[in-house]
Amino acid sequence: MPVTTLAHQPPQIVKANGIDICYEIFGDANAEPLLLIMGLGAQMIHWDDEFCRQLGARGFRVIRFDNRDIGKSARMTGGKRLTAFELLKLRLLKIPVAAPYRLIDMARDTVGLMDALGIRTAHLVGASMGGMIAQEVAISFPERVRSLTSIMSTTGNPRIPGPTREAGAMLMAPPPATKEEYFVRFAQTWKVLRNGSFPEDEALDAERARRTYERGLNPAGVGRQLRAILASGSRKERLRAVKAPTLVIHGTVDPLVHPEGGRDTAASIPGAKLLMVEGMGHALPIPMWPQIIDAIDKHAHGAAAKAA
Repeated sequence: MPVTTLAHQPPQIVKANGIDICYEIFGDANAEPLLLIMGLGAQMIHWDDEFCRQLGARGFRVIRFDNRDIGKSARMTGGKRLTAFELLKLRLLKIPVAAPYRLIDMARDTVGLMDALGIRTAHLVGASMGGMIAQEVAISFPERVRSLTSIMSTTGNPRIPGPTREAGAMLMAPPPATKEEYFVRFAQTWKVLRNGSFPEDEALDAERARRTYERGLNPAGVGRQLRAILASGSRKERLRAVKAPTLVIHGTVDPLVHPEGGRDTAASIPGAKLLMVEGMGHALPIPMWPQIIDAIDKHAHGAAAKAA
């Protein structure tokens, strides 16, 4: 894969919303700021370096960061491991899941990072849980959002079908006990999430697993993030107030967040555009980067041109 070269600031840690957030910047300091918000249990490096560089080359100052409770950002406390019984109570009896924090707190982290970096407004691109956080920022802090791109995410609407049996089991599996087990699990997990054959990505799985492992794992933090999603409920009604130009991207074969989640998101936000990517699961495979990066580029720069 050819490597794009451009300005790069290595990872740094800053106080945001009262906690430490680790972030990294690709692209020109004077370019339009674009924040990449990652999903459940995923470190910022799951926005692949080259993916970030390619976005940066389109005229963006690309900022990726570790959400709270993951990677090099602050580790929180509290919250027991989620049980199947709690999920059953939520689904059948609508009894809420308890959580040490919610998505609105993670949205405040995002805005706090923008404050710390002196960024008044930015384009937000969120994947999966990151899409939920980006939606929450657009709802609660509309004045900070130039444009919103929600990828493989959903509204929290309980009527949307759940994950496939295989993807759901993977989500609830106990964490690996050893490094070797983690590497095996990493490859298995992404095979399920990609939901297809992607040799270029599969060839990188071992290196991606190593890098993730060496930055540090936090299984309890992943559990708290999952609780945050479930405790935050539905955003469907509140999304009607979103004013930011919105693009929704979703894969047609997503096994974790049903494709209806993307359609529901687009239907809930006035004027939102929907891009269904044929054959894409719950991942951003290398062969699909051109289509996804083109869509983000066109959407964000189009929003900027209208605002000018």
